[in-house]
Amino acid sequence: MSHLTYAEAGVIGLLQGITELFPVSSLGHAVLIPAIIGGQWAHDLDVSTAESPYLAYIVGLHVATATAMIIYFWRDWVRIIKAFFASIGHMISPAPGTRRFQPQGTDQTLAWMIILATIPVGLAGLALEHTFRTIFSKPILTASFLFVNGFILLAGERARRRGADREAREVAADLQAVTERQKAGVAAGTPGGGRHSSGQRAMKQQHANLAVEADQRIVRRTGWLGAFMLGASQILALLPGISRDGTVMVAGMFRGLTRQDAARFSFLLSAPVILAAGVLKIPDLTGPLSAGIKGPILFGSVLCGIAAYLALRFLVRYLSDPKRTLTPFGIYCMAAGLGCFIVLSLR
Repeated sequence: MSHLTYAEAGVIGLLQGITELFPVSSLGHAVLIPAIIGGQWAHDLDVSTAESPYLAYIVGLHVATATAMIIYFWRDWVRIIKAFFASIGHMISPAPGTRRFQPQGTDQTLAWMIILATIPVGLAGLALEHTFRTIFSKPILTASFLFVNGFILLAGERARRRGADREAREVAADLQAVTERQKAGVAAGTPGGGRHSSGQRAMKQQHANLAVEADQRIVRRTGWLGAFMLGASQILALLPGISRDGTVMVAGMFRGLTRQDAARFSFLLSAPVILAAGVLKIPDLTGPLSAGIKGPILFGSVLCGIAAYLALRFLVRYLSDPKRTLTPFGIYCMAAGLGCFIVLSLR
């Protein structure tokens, strides 16, 4: 008998795709939604059970979400991966007058910062994921953590307001710098800036230039220790109800990053972490846990990937406006966490 219906897979897949990227905790929703619905849903979708088929489904969702993120940022990942291999080449055969183990340029530095930031949460995940999931993935505890997540987001926004004017000036300066660069390209007749370039191509080039400007600020303001600390902040997301992206965004804002830059670094960190979590659990997806539910897993994973891509597209645009804040997400988490806590406590 199937332990995961198409209805359950579809609903959870859509929610996972949205909440994995939104700073509202996907794991928290994966625990709370079945608990609130109750009945067969609570039985089928119990993430705290050691041998639950739901675990195999979550692996599929992780892979789908990471794939959507890599597709969305594919230009950035091509640039970063190229820089990583170039840095390896530099280490093997350094250029005269340069240090063997010192990355050259923003892209190489960013590549190694992502690797460094991934280490603490990777080690913690291997050591603590099972313990945290089986002990803390209880609905009432999860509701409490979701409430705390909302408080974290509101605290981050309060800290960010101190640098709101600086953030607005940086966004305006970036747009001006990119516009001047494109005008120079028109004058020189270079690709991406010439008269015959399509509007869509020019827009993509503008986004690429803005991404480079953002990466330069991230590298300059975060540093190696900051990257390690931002990566370590993801460990909190092992607690269901605490958002990985939310904690990194808030930690980045406390570090001096703008909300937009903190979100970008968070998204770049999330892809390898989520993908690694999925890959390490592939035996659950291909083993006996998935017996009889491969169809629902595939169906829900496809929906999850589509939802994640659209959610990421929305968030990048939303957070690019200095007037937009994390406050709505914080209020939602506190309200949802408190509401679920009350409902579940009264049952």
